[in-house]
Amino acid sequence: MWKENKEIIYRRIKGGRIKIDYRSLTSFSMFIQNDSKKNEAGGVLLGRMIINTKDVVIDTVSSPQKTDKRKRNYFKRNNGHQGIIDSEWKKSQGTCNYLGEWHTHPEEIPVPSLIDLKSWKKQLKNAKYEGEALFFIIVGIKEIVVYEGESSTLKISQLSKY
Repeated sequence: MWKENKEIIYRRIKGGRIKIDYRSLTSFSMFIQNDSKKNEAGGVLLGRMIINTKDVVIDTVSSPQKTDKRKRNYFKRNNGHQGIIDSEWKKSQGTCNYLGEWHTHPEEIPVPSLIDLKSWKKQLKNAKYEGEALFFIIVGIKEIVVYEGESSTLKISQLSKY
């Protein structure tokens, strides 16, 4: 089960790895939809692109904000997360970057909805970010599934564990 891991590493599409660190995994675990009263949660992924490699490290994630819209099968992030992105970037002197989005699903092994895929493609087209890709994570009850979206083609691919 992913909740016992100190980190999880996935293979990137064009080489390199993406590592989700312990702090981020701990944050995810607080929002698992393991009972019918819990609504979807989500936020942004923040971290580092390792110089001279294709490796990426997710160091931290934002938690749901009061202005976000949350329902059992729906999550919409609002502007509160931008302040977190800006603050982390400033605090890190430009080394902590926006890397993508995360949200939960009330499924053991989550599968992206058509709304998820459409939203991710919109982020790939419109968001301001460093690098050639964004990452999208769905946190399920038993599994975390990670996707990589390429900015040039808008292709979204599921990543496998390292």
